[in-house]
Amino acid sequence: MTAVTCDTITRDIIENGYTYSEYTDLIENLLKNDRTTGENHSEMMLHYTKMNLHRMKRINRRMELNPDLDRRLAEIERSMIWLILTEAWCGDAAQSLPVIQKIADQSDKIKTRYILRDEHPEIMDQFLTNGRSRSIPKLICLDFNSLEVLGTWGPRSTDAQLVVESANQIEGIPYQEVAEKLHKWYAEDNTRSIQNELNELLDHWERS
Repeated sequence: MTAVTCDTITRDIIENGYTYSEYTDLIENLLKNDRTTGENHSEMMLHYTKMNLHRMKRINRRMELNPDLDRRLAEIERSMIWLILTEAWCGDAAQSLPVIQKIADQSDKIKTRYILRDEHPEIMDQFLTNGRSRSIPKLICLDFNSLEVLGTWGPRSTDAQLVVESANQIEGIPYQEVAEKLHKWYAEDNTRSIQNELNELLDHWERS
């Protein structure tokens, strides 16, 4: 794609965004006060947030980068900022953010910042999924110097999306059952799909 700028993404927003450790600290501190990100602090949303924090910690401990991606990261020449829109209660974010951060940690050319979707609707609405959905997580890849938008990824890998679409074809299937199928798939996939997709996207983003 041709690189473009996004007027709603500024240096101040990036610099005031959370690092990954700050983001996870935020979630833990909110949970101590029976809160999550956003305005809905119901028992259901708190349950999702607690589960997500557990998932993130487990992936942080267990995941390893595949050798092809590891080699690709060593070859990156373009400095980038990965700005990620997220919320603590989002299950897809919990499955993806540890992978995104692990990838970024392996390259001194990639800087990450995390911002909350509901605090930045002006940015989210520039990167809707299928032109209509505020789906997260959404990774926005920016040139470090110009802040040109080089590309995006999210809210989930193509294979994960197929799982959701297949489940939704079952008439009357409740949301919880779709979520269970999706998280089962995530466990079996073991981060392979997102690693493969981001590996391919790195080539496009460097050439944009």
